[in-house]
Amino acid sequence: MITFRDSLNKRMENESFRKAYENIQPEMDIIRAIVKVRKEQHITQAELAARTGINQGDISRLERGTRNPSLNMLKKLAGGLGLQLKIEFLPKAPQN
Repeated sequence: MITFRDSLNKRMENESFRKAYENIQPEMDIIRAIVKVRKEQHITQAELAARTGINQGDISRLERGTRNPSLNMLKKLAGGLGLQLKIEFLPKAPQN
């Protein structure tokens, strides 16, 4: 049986796929962080929407990766989750 990781590793050998995959990682990191905290707090999308004033459909689209959040939206989400938003610029990892 081929695992997701095996399949991904194979596809990462293709340079154009690897570059596209790496380009979406910041967005995927944001999505994973929001979903992780929301689930840890046992908050539904509807509850988060009520806390933030963000439409539940927009939260759903964000979590599915079909909507990119604005900085204002990220601030509202952080506040609704009882967190503060911190954005960093970090050095790029060395290319192999």
